[in-house]
Amino acid sequence: MKLYEYEAKQIFEKFGLAVPKKIGIIESISDLEGLSLNFPIMIKAMVLIGGRGKAGGIKKADNIEEARDICNKMFDLVIHGFVIRRLLLEEAVSVSHEIYLSIITDPATFDLVVVASASGGIDIEEVAKNQPEEIWKRTLSNNPKTLSEEVSQEAADFLVGRNPELASVKESLSTVIISLFSAFQQSEAKICEINPLIVTNDNQLIAADAKFVLDDNSLYRQAPLLKSIGIDPKSKRHDVSEQTKYEAQAYIVGFPFLDLLANPVNFQKEEDKLYVGLVPGGAGYGIFSIDEVVNIGNRYFDGNVVPINFMDSGGGPSLSKVADMFHLLMDHPATDLVITSRFGGISSCDIFIQGLIMALRDRYISKRRMIPVFGRMVGTDLAAARAFLDKAKKESPEPLKDLHIIVGNQKIMADVIKDGIEYGFKIKKQKGIGVIK
Repeated sequence: MKLYEYEAKQIFEKFGLAVPKKIGIIESISDLEGLSLNFPIMIKAMVLIGGRGKAGGIKKADNIEEARDICNKMFDLVIHGFVIRRLLLEEAVSVSHEIYLSIITDPATFDLVVVASASGGIDIEEVAKNQPEEIWKRTLSNNPKTLSEEVSQEAADFLVGRNPELASVKESLSTVIISLFSAFQQSEAKICEINPLIVTNDNQLIAADAKFVLDDNSLYRQAPLLKSIGIDPKSKRHDVSEQTKYEAQAYIVGFPFLDLLANPVNFQKEEDKLYVGLVPGGAGYGIFSIDEVVNIGNRYFDGNVVPINFMDSGGGPSLSKVADMFHLLMDHPATDLVITSRFGGISSCDIFIQGLIMALRDRYISKRRMIPVFGRMVGTDLAAARAFLDKAKKESPEPLKDLHIIVGNQKIMADVIKDGIEYGFKIKKQKGIGVIK
């Protein structure tokens, strides 16, 4: 669960971290009239998305006329596909220096990582890429409940070493790092980030921005914390802060989908690799499918096979929703091959095959990109599904010429995946299917 900036700052304050004075949250221009405004003020768009500043979602106002103008423009903004519905107003603070601090969970190892940089207030990813020497990191594999002074002092020493003018706040920096770590651990967070941590002209340290991501698996234990910042613990907030185009489309249609590739819209494919989209049956089978594609790729194809997504197509999706699942993957620029399976329990094999064939026919008629599909179906309504598939192949062979579905248990799914990958490499080599021009 990602928190809005003003929610994250409430947690920071509970752990002794100073933040700018909050003026209010507004949802319309008329809300300005009821606020006591001492200029200058900062106006910030409240969306769960990065890059607000570059998109015009963070502005400074020096008077009421500027404030009205900025708020009007922000309410008309759409940042990375998300409409602005609320704005945070807070007092502006003087800036002498800007620092980056974060505590994160390494998604691969689940170790904790403390990160610091004296180059705060800008895109930290660009700093890490172009000036890695400006980034300090410490990996903590023992999951300590509190951060040792030794580590916090090491981070403070690094910051002062990169910017000697921070020497006057060195001890305060160490304290802030310890407090941020405590907020991270006691809230059972996955990410706590301050960018920037401002050093004011009078040497105060203030968290000017705040990013806070809570572990969904621990929310039931964090009910008191959530209530204290105005969140109903029983409510479900969807994690939309870093949605890709395809994740957003799946969310609108109503099925779980996660891109495994960063920035898929502009993704640059490696020509020697095969990129596999997955439409499995159920969440557990979806995780298994990812592992099995990687396993078979490593065993038989020199590690050149890349699963591109997680998807949960279980729970009895409608015919149109099944079709949308295949449309999404065939519209995805990375997809070279689609692997699918239907182990019908709650979900009907008949509805599944009808939805898949509907998608293929629609794409053929509209001359949209066609992708080979390999899969297997077993379970509920299998007889009807087999009859529909056989009839469809006779009625419209051209749209279905690259549909390869095993009906029944005569072949295990691992062999279906292997056959599909071999075919995918063959077709990609012959025709360049899926290669971005």
